[in-house]
Parts: sequence; C-alpha cells; structure tokens
Amino acid sequence: MTGRAKAAVPTTPWVGLSTLPITLLVQSAASAAIIAPSIAAPALLQALGASTVFVGVYIATVYFAAMGSSLVGSALVRRWGPIRTSQAALLTGAAGLFLITVPQPAIAFVGAILLGCGYGPITPASSEMLARTTPTTRLALVFSIKQTGVPLGGVLAGLIVPLVLALHDARWSMAVMAAVSVVSIVLAELLRNALDAHRDPVAPMPAWSRMIAPLRFVIGHPVLRPLALCSFVFSAVQVCLSSYLVTFLHGDLGWTIVAAGAASSIAQTAAVGGRVAWGHLADRWRGGPRWTLFGLASGMTIVSLAMPWLTGDTAHGWVIALLALYGCTAIGWNGVYLGTVARVVPHDQAAMATGGSLFFTYFGVVLGLPSFGLASNGLGHVGPAFALLALPLAWTMVTLVRSRWRVAR
Repeated sequence: MTGRAKAAVPTTPWVGLSTLPITLLVQSAASAAIIAPSIAAPALLQALGASTVFVGVYIATVYFAAMGSSLVGSALVRRWGPIRTSQAALLTGAAGLFLITVPQPAIAFVGAILLGCGYGPITPASSEMLARTTPTTRLALVFSIKQTGVPLGGVLAGLIVPLVLALHDARWSMAVMAAVSVVSIVLAELLRNALDAHRDPVAPMPAWSRMIAPLRFVIGHPVLRPLALCSFVFSAVQVCLSSYLVTFLHGDLGWTIVAAGAASSIAQTAAVGGRVAWGHLADRWRGGPRWTLFGLASGMTIVSLAMPWLTGDTAHGWVIALLALYGCTAIGWNGVYLGTVARVVPHDQAAMATGGSLFFTYFGVVLGLPSFGLASNGLGHVGPAFALLALPLAWTMVTLVRSRWRVAR
C-alpha cells in the first residue's frame, strides 16, 4: 500500500502540533459523556424507578442514535467545519447528560438519544482534521493515539462520577461531566479559524438523500466496504468484552466483584497501550494496516476460544494475562481501522468515509450486545458465548485476505 508522502500543509506549525491533542481531548470528553450514565446507573435507576434492563436499553439507544448522526456528520463538517461540528456535538451530549437525570423515563430516553446524536459526528469531524494535518506514513499511529480517547474517557468518567456521587448525587455527577464537555468546547475554539477554513457555509444541510450518501459511498467502495463489515464484527466483540467481562469473572469463575472490576480495568489499560502499538506497527510493517487488522482478528479469535476453558481454579495471573491480550486486541483495533479509512480516500472525503463506515461499526454494538446476552442465557454461562465470537471473527479474517486494497493518495 502506497500513498502520498505528506498531508495537506497546516496553516501554521501551531495547528499541526495542536490538532492531535485537541481531537484527543474532544474524543475523551465525548466518550466520558456516554459512559458516565452507566457508571452512575445505580443512582439513576433508583431515581427513575427502573430495573437494570434499562442499562441495556440505554446503550442500545445511544449507539442507535449514533448510527444516524454519524451519517449526518459529514454534511455538518462540510457546512460548519470540523471544529464547529465537534463543538455542537459536545454541547448536544452535555444537554443529554442533564436530561438523563430527570426522574421521568421518557425524558431520560430523550437524553440518551441526545447523547448518541452528540457522539456520532465526533469521529467524522476528527478524521477530517487529522487527515489534513497528518502525513500518510503516520496516519495509523496518529489515529490510534486519538482513539485512546475512548478508554481514557472511560477512565475519566470512572474517576469523576463515583467521587461526585459520594459527595452529592447523580445530577451533580452528570453536571460535572457536562462541564468537561464545555471545557473541551472552549479549548477547541483555539483551532476553529484554521481548521474550519475549508468549510462551505452554503453547503446544504442534511436531507434524507444526503444522509445516506456516506452509506452508499462506503458500500460502493472496494476497500471501505470490507473494512466497514469487519468493524461491525470487531465492535460487537469489543462491546461484549467490555459489558460482560465482570459478569464472566464473577459468575463463571467466582471472582469477587472487586477483583473482577480490577481485571476489567487491566484489560482497558492494555487497550490504551495496544492502540498506540498497533498504530505504530501498521505504519511501519510492510504488510500495513490490512495485515495488522488480520493479526488483531487472529488474536481476538484465539482468546475467545480460550475463554470457556478458564475455571475458578485457573491461576489469576494466567487469567489476567489472557484478558490483557483480549483487551489489547478487541479494544485496540479502532485507530488502525479509522486511520485506514482516512488513508484510502482523498482528504475532502475523509469525513464522509468515516461517517458511513461508523454506521456499520455502531450497528455492531446495537446488534452484538443483545445477541451475546441471548447466547449467554441460552448456554447458561458467559464463557461459551465468548467462544461463539470466533465464528464471525474467522469470517473477518477471510474477508481481509480476499479484499483488494488501493489508496486514493
């Protein structure tokens, strides 16, 4: 795979140096916003008078809304620019945080929709910015660093929400997380004039035909189509691991909740390092992003098949090592994937390609989580359900081998 040697020249060295930190901050704030309600779930559910089923409904609602808003994102980026689009998205998510604390299920449901609508455009906007300011030879690494904002957002929410809950209540915890988004909005303004310079202020606002344009673009692209379908599977594996790991360790292996939570944190931490490492490898390895993604799929498959063999008697060190590998692969693939999406299209199509691809990615979350839950219930344990994930993962490996790759620049 070959491409251009240099990206679009930044307006100033300041812009080139600041784009990655700003996009990382925005990604972290957006991720923290959608994760925060799950962390505050016990308090929020008590106020709503709802059962734990509402948590699953919340996650599905957020990502279903994100599916649609990711398609709208490219049109907004073209009209408003990537910085203004990111700011509007963060503000929408902050409004959703306030609504989700209202003790009325219908209003809280609207809050979840707003959180998803705010989350969807974030990545298309950041892809547009990074594609214009990053050399092709460093795309995978830079996108991987930016994508560490997803687990970092989880760490941020995990530190802030419980602390505020201990001092006040759920409303205050969501208000503080909304303040994080506001701070990100203010700091992003520093780059607005430079990075929004390519916007078209008279570009049409999203209509139905223009909303599905990114989807049509991805489906018709020989590289983006198999990539997007692979991301559908990868995202399903990621959300299943993140959502059911503690349940697996506590229910199947008999670990305490505290120990299971600590192991989950280790898996998430491994994902942060993994994202950066895989991005560096994809840029430097002769096989490039395709074979890096193939290797990640292989790692996920091996660990998925190993999960049912773990028992309460398995040494904790071995379990943690295996989970670190699982987190490193199943939660560490995003940066290589998004960097590849930006690599195979021209700069001005990066937002459209990312938005259309993320439709499939988020659909994997929406469909994968309930499917995994049904499989776990049917099999009686979580471990065998993890092993079933090896089937779609094997399909992604075949798809990556058979697909034909080319780049536009």
